[in-house]
Parts: sequence; C-alpha cells; structure tokens
Amino acid sequence: MTAEFHRSLRHVSVSPQGRQERLEATPEEREALARRLGLLSLEAFSAEIHLTPAPGQAIRARGTLSAQVVQECVVTLEPVHQPVKAAIDWRILPPGEEPSDDLEEGPDEIESNPDGTTDIGEALVQELALSLDPYPRAPGAELPAEAKEGSSSPFAALRALGAIQKPG
Repeated sequence: MTAEFHRSLRHVSVSPQGRQERLEATPEEREALARRLGLLSLEAFSAEIHLTPAPGQAIRARGTLSAQVVQECVVTLEPVHQPVKAAIDWRILPPGEEPSDDLEEGPDEIESNPDGTTDIGEALVQELALSLDPYPRAPGAELPAEAKEGSSSPFAALRALGAIQKPG
C-alpha cells in the first residue's frame, strides 16, 4: 500500500529543544485521500505539530489537525461542507517499543518503524478518519415520516402479517 500522505519523521531528528512542523497536503494528495476516505472532496488538510523529546526515548507530538471536507448527506445525498478540527496528542515510541496495553487517559501511542522513522502523515490521516461525522446531514434534511415510524422496516412488514407482536 502506498500512503497518500506520507510524511516521514526520523526519530533522531528531534533535538532537545524540540521542533515545530507544519504539514499540508497537496491537491493530488487531497484527491487521493478523498477517494480513500469516501469523501466527495477534501478541500484542505493540514496540521501544526510541536515535537519534543519525551521520557524513554519517545517523542511527544502535540498540535492541531485541520481539514475542510465535503461528505454526502445520509438523507438527501447532497454535498455537506464541514470543517474538521482535532487535537493531536501522541507519544511516538522509539523503534522496538510496543504500545502499552493500558487504555487509561494519556496520549495515543504510535509505533516507529525498525529503521527509526515514523509516518506521521499516515497517523494524521487516521486521526482525520476518526474525526469525520459518520452521519453527515445537509441543513434541514429530515428522514421521511415512514422511516421515522419504522413502517418501512422489515419488522413492520412482519408485524403487518401478524408474524411478530409489537413490543408494548
């Protein structure tokens, strides 16, 4: 698989003072990402990340992901333009270290490759995918009345035949 938004970070490239990164997708990358994520279009995709050394030879990455997406309305199929903002708080693990099994609060852990690099571009794409509205709706979009009442469901058809009783 070829990453649509590959941005490699060498683990040793973060100095003790840290560094600031601004990552932005090109139009070609945004088009490929829109296809991958099932979007009508991805009009903007960028991130501001501050990288600092962390205990255990890890790197702490904090910042903000920003995107402008166009999704299809789940009711009308019209385009829905939506801004996406997501806070980034990652602990990039040194090569060979496995993520902890502890699911308590704390930064997300990202594994490094054995060669000491991490694809932070792919991590950003995954963050965007998790931040998308799973049921985008155009302003004023309403489900048809029969869908709200459930009369067009397969269970409503069975109820009409007397095959099942409506819970009550």
